[in-house]
Amino acid sequence: MTRLSMVAALNLALRHTLHDDPRLILLGEDIGRHGGVFRVTDGLQKDFGDNRVLDTPLAESGIVGTAIGLALRGFRPVVEIQFDGFVYPAANQIISQLAKLRARAEGRLHLPLTIRIPYGGGIGAIEHHSESPEVYFAHTAGLRVVTPANPHDAYWMLRQAMASDDPVLFFEPKRRYWDKDEIDEAGTDLTLHQARIARPGEDLTLAAYGPMVRVCLDAASAAAPERSIEVLDLRSISPVDFDTLERSVAKTRRLIVTHEAPVRYGPGAELAAEIAERCFYQLHAPVLRVGAPHTPYPPARVEQHYLPDLDRILDAVDASFTH
Repeated sequence: MTRLSMVAALNLALRHTLHDDPRLILLGEDIGRHGGVFRVTDGLQKDFGDNRVLDTPLAESGIVGTAIGLALRGFRPVVEIQFDGFVYPAANQIISQLAKLRARAEGRLHLPLTIRIPYGGGIGAIEHHSESPEVYFAHTAGLRVVTPANPHDAYWMLRQAMASDDPVLFFEPKRRYWDKDEIDEAGTDLTLHQARIARPGEDLTLAAYGPMVRVCLDAASAAAPERSIEVLDLRSISPVDFDTLERSVAKTRRLIVTHEAPVRYGPGAELAAEIAERCFYQLHAPVLRVGAPHTPYPPARVEQHYLPDLDRILDAVDASFTH
């Protein structure tokens, strides 16, 4: 067991896979000599060379387009998008090409491409540096969309993503980059798209992913012993492990879904609809959602009013028991 930050865990996952698989190539802006904005790739170009850890021009469409070509030629590229909001120039490549090529080729082509995207708020950043664009890609068939909430999952989920023959968008919660936790390098019991029970409970299920899992754990601790709250870390946004979520809700009979993305048309809407269908007769209250308002991400000085926090989650918990 090793205690590492999420940044160090991601770096270690890249390092181990670069060592194990000569087909792996890293591409991104400033990821080589500078080690990336968040130092996730620190030291990798020095150790593996600039033909495997490539600094690219500031052109996300070109970066992803090049990576698609490399994947078609038998390489396993990993792209870093420097900040969440910078992925939009590459949206056409991702949605129109990357997500469609396997189906277009009737399964004869594989695109083992991982796109790493630091996302979310809470770090006091400027415009286009704190967004949560995961729903755009979860809506697109042909893409796998995952996000870790802790260093252990960051290490193993990134390794599993890089081993996938399908394209994976790997969203990294940057306000959790410096959280430290134990990493078991011996292995993991979870597959890439399997949810985990982060805290067992009996009275209500709090479902979250990425940066909000820790907030939900804090809310569950604050609500105890009055409420026994189960916290479910979804880990995968597409596909969703609905079976694990259904079992949790069938037990607790209440569900609150929370994420940093806006509530309207957000991932929580799909989760709420599916669980309402699956657990209609078990639910004791409507499925509630806690997220951001339907507005552009605000200036950093007021982001604390935009992001879901402990109080808003606890208010939703109280509301669930008043129905």
